[in-house]
Amino acid sequence: MSERARADEVYAELLTRQGEQWVEPRIERTRRLLEYLDDPQRTYRVIHITGTNGKTSTARLIESLLRSLGLRTGLFTSPHLIRFTERIVVDGEPIADAAVLAAWDEIAPFVALVDAQLAEAGDAPLTFFELLTVLAFVAFSDAPVDVAVVEVGMGGAWDSTNTADGDVAVFAPVGLDHTDRLGGTLVEIASVKSGIIKPDAVVVSARQDPGVAAVLRNAAAQASARIAFEGSDFGLAEQKLAVGGQLLTVRGLAGEYPELYLPLHGAHQGQNAALAVAAVEALVGGGSRELSADAILEAWAEVSSPGRLHLAGIDPTVLVDAAHNPHGAAALAAALRQSFDFPEWGVVLGVLDDKDVDGIVDALAPVAAHVFATAPSSDRASDEDAVADAAERRGLAVTVHRDLDDAATAAREWAASAAGRAVVVAGSVVLAGEALALADAQSWKGAADGA
Repeated sequence: MSERARADEVYAELLTRQGEQWVEPRIERTRRLLEYLDDPQRTYRVIHITGTNGKTSTARLIESLLRSLGLRTGLFTSPHLIRFTERIVVDGEPIADAAVLAAWDEIAPFVALVDAQLAEAGDAPLTFFELLTVLAFVAFSDAPVDVAVVEVGMGGAWDSTNTADGDVAVFAPVGLDHTDRLGGTLVEIASVKSGIIKPDAVVVSARQDPGVAAVLRNAAAQASARIAFEGSDFGLAEQKLAVGGQLLTVRGLAGEYPELYLPLHGAHQGQNAALAVAAVEALVGGGSRELSADAILEAWAEVSSPGRLHLAGIDPTVLVDAAHNPHGAAALAAALRQSFDFPEWGVVLGVLDDKDVDGIVDALAPVAAHVFATAPSSDRASDEDAVADAAERRGLAVTVHRDLDDAATAAREWAASAAGRAVVVAGSVVLAGEALALADAQSWKGAADGA
């Protein structure tokens, strides 16, 4: 059996456990397993990232910048688009199958031990995400890496990633999401997320609602951590469109960096970039040492954020975006208006059933000329009819499609039938991954190029 097949078997074993959305405030279980493994997460420095939207893009920007400074990096994000190894990146590349197997061989005996202890106490066994987190931490230690950039799975305080002590805590914009688990208000959600702030750390935050900012300031003060906010302490001095992306002048914590080319679309990506610069300044010099502008240019020259305003097709143009909540959908709508010159957008939309369908539709309505309602291939998918009903309540033209293939075919035909039309696939990370795979299989960029 090949290493790839054996690594896929490890992933299949993880999938037999409670799923990614099964979350309880029980960080001590992950901590117990890591203690048996001699705490691999303490063998490297950590940048820990939470927030509601922009975490993954910010994490990728940070990781690429750290590598350009000569540091060996680990990157842990979730969820994946195509294959699970995308979640664990070592020095810019998805983890090798051999490294997955080596890490699992280290972990497996202690997994059985902890599961037995939990069963004896009447508790559920270790979950999918708890084990995946431990797998990443072990792999990073084995690599070894100098710095791990770690994205929170959900929340912060009791997330399994919070077993690592972040030298830098990064807060992307905090909005309403996972309200059934994190709380129904921004302040409640921020209180959970603020749990990643560790004693004497440095905290950098995007612009936040005043109530959220107050929670973060209080948590930082209690931990004797320094905190910096976008706007008052760092941010964008200039942002303008450029071919294939944008030109930024970033005012960092320690210096100003003019005319940085970022090959990503959307004002929000520029803000993510400023947050990334501040985070790296905080790590390498405590916020007092200027970075090399050449290193930033090199780091971002070919940076990508798969599934975020991702060009998946041409003739007609098809973008794929993982926007899965109203905040992300609003950022997507703004980016489509600001960065692209198409009067009409067809929106292929499919969401999961724990998401705010009406809120997502409301955010996309100003740019949606036609909604192609569908559903991701997930047992947690919202019915395509529910998506269509939400679009109809907003007065949008809508058609219902049994799966993504049918919806994408109809949307691409619609776009090709008149000038000035393009397609965006959105609403779910699961749907985004399906769309990228479909684009590749059907050569939406042309037979010679693929997707």
